[in-house]
Amino acid sequence: MRYDKPRVLLNGIPLAVALAAINPASLAAPVLVSDPSPFASCNIGGPGTNYLNAEVEPWIATNPNNPSNLIGVWQQDRWDNGGARGLVARSSSDGGLTWRTAAPLPFSACAGGTDYERASDPWVSIGPDGTAYAVSISFNQSNNSNAVLASVSKDGGLTWAKPSIIIANNEPTLQFFNDKESVTANPSNAGVAYAVWDRLELPNANPYANRHTAAFRGPSMFSKTSDGGKTWSQPSQIVTLPSRQQTIGNQILVNSQNGTLYDFFDLISPPFSKAAGQVAFIKSTDDGATWTKPKVISGLQTVSVFDPNTGEAVRSGDIIPEPAIDPKTGQLYVVWQDSRFNGGHFDEIALSTSNDGGLTWSAPIRINTPTGRPAFNPSINVNTSGTVAVTYYDFRNLASGNIATLPTDIWQTTSTDKGLTFSNEVHLAGSFDLKTAPNAEGFFVGDYQGLATFGSTFVPFFVQTNSGNLGNRTDVFAQP
Repeated sequence: MRYDKPRVLLNGIPLAVALAAINPASLAAPVLVSDPSPFASCNIGGPGTNYLNAEVEPWIATNPNNPSNLIGVWQQDRWDNGGARGLVARSSSDGGLTWRTAAPLPFSACAGGTDYERASDPWVSIGPDGTAYAVSISFNQSNNSNAVLASVSKDGGLTWAKPSIIIANNEPTLQFFNDKESVTANPSNAGVAYAVWDRLELPNANPYANRHTAAFRGPSMFSKTSDGGKTWSQPSQIVTLPSRQQTIGNQILVNSQNGTLYDFFDLISPPFSKAAGQVAFIKSTDDGATWTKPKVISGLQTVSVFDPNTGEAVRSGDIIPEPAIDPKTGQLYVVWQDSRFNGGHFDEIALSTSNDGGLTWSAPIRINTPTGRPAFNPSINVNTSGTVAVTYYDFRNLASGNIATLPTDIWQTTSTDKGLTFSNEVHLAGSFDLKTAPNAEGFFVGDYQGLATFGSTFVPFFVQTNSGNLGNRTDVFAQP
C-alpha cells in the first residue's frame, strides 16, 4: 500500500487502517443452520477422540434452476485423527433465511448406504436442471480401505440417492489414499458434472491421510458423469507427476461462455514443506478429454497458522487455493494463504486474477485488512454483477498476553473493479473462542468454508465455535 503523506501508526499499523479494523460495518446476526447430531447413537469409526455435535468444513451451492434454493454440506461429529462420523446436507428454499430438516448423506456406516467407517471433505454442486451432486472421501480407520463416493439429489437436497463409487482402493496391501475431492456441475449442460481429487501413493505402504506432504507421489485424478450421476467415467490422471511431487485441493471451474474447464490446485515439490507449494492450474477445451500441462500462477508461501500468543497450532486451509470465475466474462480469480506481505511471519490472504483465460496473471495482492495477526481460510465467489467477494477468519481481536482464549472473527471484503482493489469490509461473525473447536492436528473448523451467491447477494456459509461449550463445540451458520 502506497502513502504520499507521513503515516500515523497505531501499534505499527497505519491509523486509518487500524480504525477501519476496529469499526467495520456489521450485518445482522447469522442464521444457525446445523442441528444436534443425527449420529449420536452410532459408535462406529474408532479408535480416536470423537467430538459429538461438532460440525466442521462446510460447503454450499446455489441451484441455478431455482436460485433461492441453496444446499449446504458439512462434516458431522469430527474425529481428532481424520474424518467424521458422517456428512450432512441441509437445504434452504428462501436464499438461506430458513433451512429444512437436515439429511444425512449416505457416505458412512453411521449414515447408512455404505460400510465405510468415516467420511470427510464434503462438497456439493448443482446443475442447470437442479440436480445436486455431493461427493465424499469415505474410508476406514480399522484398515486401509478408502474411496471417492458420489450421490445425487433431484428434490433440492431433501433426499439423496444410494452412493456411486467413483474410485475405491480396498486392497489389503493398499498403497493409495484418495484425498481432497471436489465436484463441479457443468453450468450449461444438464446431467454433466466433474469430480477431481489427488491420489496419494507410497512405494509399499498406505500414506497417512492427513500427512499430505509425506506421499511418494500424488497425481490429480478426474472422473465425469454425463447422465446425471447414474454412472461415472473410469478415473484418469490429468496431472501426471514424477516421484516426490503431488497436488492437493483440486477444484474445477467451467467457463460457461466457451465450455473451457480449469482445474486449480496446489502443486507441491521437494523439499516437502508447505512453503514449497505453488498455486497452479491446468485447462481442457474438450470437456475433460485432454488437459494442458500445469501452469504456475504463483508461489504459495504459507507458514501455517498458530495462536500468536501461545504458539498452539491452528489447522487451516493453508495449502488449499480457492478459485472463482466471473459467470458473465470468464475472468478468473484465485485466493490463498500467504506470508509474503509481512516478511514470512504469518499468513494473510493473497489474490491473483486473469482476464485472458489464464494466459497471464496479476501480481498477488493482499486483500485482508492488515492487523498484524494471521488471516486464514479464504473463500471467494463472483456475483452476476461482477462483484468479487472474499471471506476469511482473523485474530485481530486477540489481546496481547491473552493465553486463555483465542478470539476469532469472520470478515467479508468486496471488489467492484475486477479484483484490483478490495474495500467495504463487513464483520460476519465473532468474536468466538477458537480453542473450543475440535483439535485435529490443531484447532479445526475446516480446511475450507463456503460462499454462495443468490442473485447479486453473497451468502457466506461458515463454522464458528460455541465458546466454552464442550458438548456442542461448533455450529454451521449462514449470512444471507
